[in-house]
Amino acid sequence: MLPNLRYILSLCLLSGLCMLLPARAVAQQPDTTRRPAPIRNIQLDTVDVVPGAVDYSGWLLLDKDIQLELEGAVQNLYNFKYDKAEKQFRSLKRRYPNHPMPYFLLGLSQWWKIVPTNVQTKQYDKVFFAYMDTSITKAEKLYDIDNRNYEACFFLSAAYGFDARLHAERKDWRKATVSSKRALDYLQKSQEANGLSPEFLFGQALFNYYAVWISENYPLLRPVLLFFPRGNRELGLKQLKSVADNGFYTGTEAKFFLMRILNNEENNPAASMPIARLLATRYPDNGYFQRFYALLTFNEGEFRECERVSREILDKLNRGYPGYEGISGRYATYFLGWLMQNKYKDIPKAKEYYQRCIVFAESTNETTGGFYLYANLNLARIADKEKDGKAALRYYTVVQNKSDRKSEQYREARAYVKGSKRK
Repeated sequence: MLPNLRYILSLCLLSGLCMLLPARAVAQQPDTTRRPAPIRNIQLDTVDVVPGAVDYSGWLLLDKDIQLELEGAVQNLYNFKYDKAEKQFRSLKRRYPNHPMPYFLLGLSQWWKIVPTNVQTKQYDKVFFAYMDTSITKAEKLYDIDNRNYEACFFLSAAYGFDARLHAERKDWRKATVSSKRALDYLQKSQEANGLSPEFLFGQALFNYYAVWISENYPLLRPVLLFFPRGNRELGLKQLKSVADNGFYTGTEAKFFLMRILNNEENNPAASMPIARLLATRYPDNGYFQRFYALLTFNEGEFRECERVSREILDKLNRGYPGYEGISGRYATYFLGWLMQNKYKDIPKAKEYYQRCIVFAESTNETTGGFYLYANLNLARIADKEKDGKAALRYYTVVQNKSDRKSEQYREARAYVKGSKRK
């Protein structure tokens, strides 16, 4: 149990510290009408530290021309056009070979190749870690020259945070812990720059929210949290919304986290929906955003839109779009199966989609519950109505083995399996 708690701590706290520049698995068209100035208009009540006399000349993070240049690259990254994005990042690297930004962006591109698989694939791990290590090395040199170079702190916090995050996913707790501590140290050092740009505020916003959220939801971790600064959940949300509205590099990432936090942690899907719709519309080739939006439309009863997005997901998956994996297929086929069964009363089609959902789930080892469980349950009920006892028993047996013993699904499956044995 302890490794899981460590994982939750490092993932939740440090996902915020990872100030993912162009944003995590969020593929949509960037706001091309926005022309960000180097210094944003930040409300002071969302800022912990008002900036002092900081010399930010030469910081690429606040350079308007660099932002305009990278706007297309950010769009390509979030739309999973990796080759195009990396071409632009390599061009930046040739001009600024001693700056951490291009290496971090190239590492971020590898990260977004990992994310759509629910971080299961290890194909890109070595390249990802190499780019993050190089970004850390370049940033450390800048920090050694000037310990008030908060841009260097930004990249150190971000790169160490990402490093910790993937090591935690790979259950390398020692490396995850070391990198987590370093990420938090540099986040704290960069607080003085919070008022210079929302890019700096993003990490603080997520830390403020998740430090409190973890304490409330995981009481066993409260003694561990005594070693961390105190959070402020309401302030964290307020800061996150400010970054979502004002950030150039972190704006999309902030929207992504807001979407998830509002739906998952705050149990407010109605507030999450407009953000999900915006992201799915702005980044139409991002499989991660598409499936999250499809999930919300399904849960909120927007079935026509759910059907449209689900069909798009399957079409792009069949055409081999990057980032459209079996996980997205599992979402889409379940939604379409349910719609065929309950809206259109097309049982043969429903059975076909549910069976495809099961295949997708098994191909990605996602068979512990969720769509896999309910696809089997619905197929069992359909088979029972069709008097196909053999098929019904097969599906109900899976439900019995996979469902929580206290759930209604388990009781239903167990009763059917018992009844079949008596016949």
